[in-house]
Amino acid sequence: MNSEGLLGALFDFSFSTFVTTKIVKVLYVLGVALSALLALMILVGGLSSDSVLMALVCIVLTPIAFLIYVLLCRIWLELVVVVFRIAENTAVIAAASSSSGSGAAPMS
Repeated sequence: MNSEGLLGALFDFSFSTFVTTKIVKVLYVLGVALSALLALMILVGGLSSDSVLMALVCIVLTPIAFLIYVLLCRIWLELVVVVFRIAENTAVIAAASSSSGSGAAPMS
């Protein structure tokens, strides 16, 4: 496992380092920003309608929709990070077992 940084990982043609775990924070910020933009668009659309009931519904439901979008974004990114961490930890375990000379026993 190399600690070359983002540019080193981008140009790692052997795919021995993962870029996703390095940029997940940026992806989360983008997800929150896009969720806020979508919530703002829903709110403006609801407030610009002629119906008072529609405006009230949008005022109540927009924060709930924003929180749901942010929660779904967070859950998705956490699942992605978990998969990549499993892969990284599996590589560490495989490297440790091959360096100790004791391979895994075949399953029968």
